[in-house]
Amino acid sequence: MSEEGNSKSAAVAESDDVAKSVQPHAAFGAYNQTEHGGRERFSSRIAFYFTAMGAAIGFGNVWRFPSLAKDYGGGAFFVPYLMALFLIGLPLLILEISLGQYYQTGDIGVFGSFNRRLRGIGLTSVVCSFIVVTYYSMLIAWVINAFFDSFGPNDPWATDGTTGEEAVGYFYSTVIGMDTLGDDLRPTRIVGKNVGYSFLTWLLIWLCLAFGTKWTGRITYFTMGLPIVLLFVFLGKAVSLPGASDGINAYIGQWDMSVLIKQPDCWSTAVSQIFFSIGVTFGIMTAFGSYSPRDDPATINSCVIAGSNSMFSFIAGFAVFASMGHLAYLAGVTVDDLPYAGFSLVFGTWPVVFGTLPGGEHWVRLLFFDLFLLGIDSGFALLEGGLTAAGDTVYFCNVSKAKLSGFGCLVGFLFSLIYATDAGLIFLDTIDFYINFVMLFVGFLETFAAGWIYGLEEQVHELGVPAVLSYFSANFVSVIVASGLWFGLKENALMAGFVALACIYLVFIGITCLYLNKKMQESPGKWTWKSIIWAVSFKNMFDLRDRLQTTVGWLPWVWAFFMKQFIPHLILILFINLAAADNAVGESLFGHYGEYVSWPFQILGILTVVFVLFLFILGTVKPELYEGLELIDDKVLEEDRIRKSEYSSGKPDATEEVGESERDVEASAEKSDEVPMEQPVDSPGHENQESRASSVSVTA
Repeated sequence: MSEEGNSKSAAVAESDDVAKSVQPHAAFGAYNQTEHGGRERFSSRIAFYFTAMGAAIGFGNVWRFPSLAKDYGGGAFFVPYLMALFLIGLPLLILEISLGQYYQTGDIGVFGSFNRRLRGIGLTSVVCSFIVVTYYSMLIAWVINAFFDSFGPNDPWATDGTTGEEAVGYFYSTVIGMDTLGDDLRPTRIVGKNVGYSFLTWLLIWLCLAFGTKWTGRITYFTMGLPIVLLFVFLGKAVSLPGASDGINAYIGQWDMSVLIKQPDCWSTAVSQIFFSIGVTFGIMTAFGSYSPRDDPATINSCVIAGSNSMFSFIAGFAVFASMGHLAYLAGVTVDDLPYAGFSLVFGTWPVVFGTLPGGEHWVRLLFFDLFLLGIDSGFALLEGGLTAAGDTVYFCNVSKAKLSGFGCLVGFLFSLIYATDAGLIFLDTIDFYINFVMLFVGFLETFAAGWIYGLEEQVHELGVPAVLSYFSANFVSVIVASGLWFGLKENALMAGFVALACIYLVFIGITCLYLNKKMQESPGKWTWKSIIWAVSFKNMFDLRDRLQTTVGWLPWVWAFFMKQFIPHLILILFINLAAADNAVGESLFGHYGEYVSWPFQILGILTVVFVLFLFILGTVKPELYEGLELIDDKVLEEDRIRKSEYSSGKPDATEEVGESERDVEASAEKSDEVPMEQPVDSPGHENQESRASSVSVTA
């Protein structure tokens, strides 16, 4: 038998052994807690689902999604919403979970494996999540404050005759403490009660994280499981009330499809809702993926998480608007006359509705408790992304989870004190706006790294710098110029943008073809036009797909296509759109958001964006500074080394690989019979980490 035949037989035998060893992971039962060098594991796939769903499902599912459907044509809003889900949100979720599972590390190590200059992508994502959790924790603290306040004598929510406006006014002035603010809205004092409730929130976050991933997953059976039960309780009660049908009709009974054309911002709004609600760009899903077995089905897991998030939002809309229909019935007004979004909903209209029921004060408290549970698992998930990245560094790899999470919670508590002032809501609103720039920036970097940077060295080696650079320019210079025209011109912007997009794209594509033709002439017989176009357009992304799916299971070819040719471009357009947006008086939103004064609000928001950009640029220019932030399994690193060695020696032949990848796309089938399954790789255990930590520390 030939050497090739022997190696193939050995690979098949190895695949059989691997298949036997990973059988427990195919079910929904318990995971093997001793595999992969002792890395923490969720107790089961169900625990992983509940934890990831808890991270995705939060306040926004209750107080933002239903109002968006109401504002944008009722059921018509589901057209852009579902398109955003399947074309952007779900592919990003698949990317993060797949990379976390494959590399068994957090965001910094994952993107550092693509190129050492990309560690800054992972660092910016976990910094983004830390910034968000500092103000998200204060939201939870305000909910706790309102919950305990509902037991007091001044409780407005169950008082007869209280309106939603009066209730939310009480929340602003008494719970948040905004009654002492002046006209400039600058902070004047620290609200002592909110400091205490913030400390309690961080203590609870620490308790949810301190005992390891296995216990965190089990805790979410309660923190995510009970809100699901309560959602159906609230829904059942709401739809049984008089006037509920009017509220439901206002929510989804009307399908005004003209909104999709007359209000084009509904498309970007739908994208932002999906983009920000499923927990991507924070390092959360990468971290959770790293705590799952490498051979878990990443695509199925991602579909379950994204689908559950959207379904919860959809059902919550019925519960909210059925309740509002009842309040409108009692007040003799229409649903449109009631506040149905944001704080006005969850601290005004909705609890007032429950306050009108028999035993209303208990319904109100149950509502606040439900909001607390929705918030707390999102809170500790936001912190977990950073803790995972920190635990996978040479600096903290041997620090216990209890100590590491305790340190993270202490720092988070100190940073959150700015939101415990009487201007806390103004700070929150401002930072929450500016963090949108960070999230879009991180989302672009993640998809750009996967679709365009992965395999770049091999692509340049095969095709040359001019061809690769001109193809880059065709895709991104055209988008940048077109976006500038779309969002900068006052007249004929749409037509001018598309003309510029087409012209610039075609010019650079023509230049690319000239360089590719020159490469074909230099290597007669090696390339065809079909194979060389494939190599410059898709090959690196489909190589990543092939590499991942030998371990994390089937990944759809359309996922790779969109990750390369669609998602980075769209996120870049959204980023430019946000940067070019104006406020009500015609000033740029960037620097003038909410018409708040420059100091401290606008300046702190701008500094947040600048700081994150600085972290990424620093890692690109001085990658050695982030050397100690990455600890990847040595066996995974060896696989990368072998792959790069094969390309540097001219193997495998590019034309043959192109043919295989093209057939794979045409058939939309997995290449499991062509690529032998890899043996699951052990993650770094303490012994392995210590040896690598000492060596990296010297160079760092």
